[in-house]
Amino acid sequence: MAASQDEKTLAIVMHIFGLIGLAIIGPLIIWIMKKDQSPYLDAQGRELLNFQISFMVYGFIAFLLMFIFIGVILFPVVIVAALILTIMGIVRATEGQVYRFPFIFRLL
Repeated sequence: MAASQDEKTLAIVMHIFGLIGLAIIGPLIIWIMKKDQSPYLDAQGRELLNFQISFMVYGFIAFLLMFIFIGVILFPVVIVAALILTIMGIVRATEGQVYRFPFIFRLL
């Protein structure tokens, strides 16, 4: 599945939305608009939305665990992991590849 430059750019934008606080809504809008036109963006959008949903759940659980002090360590780990994996996704998107995020629920 060879991606055009426009598809790569949209994939990068979807990943960047996660970094600027639009983790679900930004990629969701692009995915809904482009999933039928581009198999690459369909796969990229599904993977990215699964990643964002999974890490929101992990963050919420880590936040709740702060009340028993385990979350004090877990919450920063979740945030750093999400940041590193997002950057890895951006790098793969620039190469025209779909990054298969580890540790996520494949819901979509």
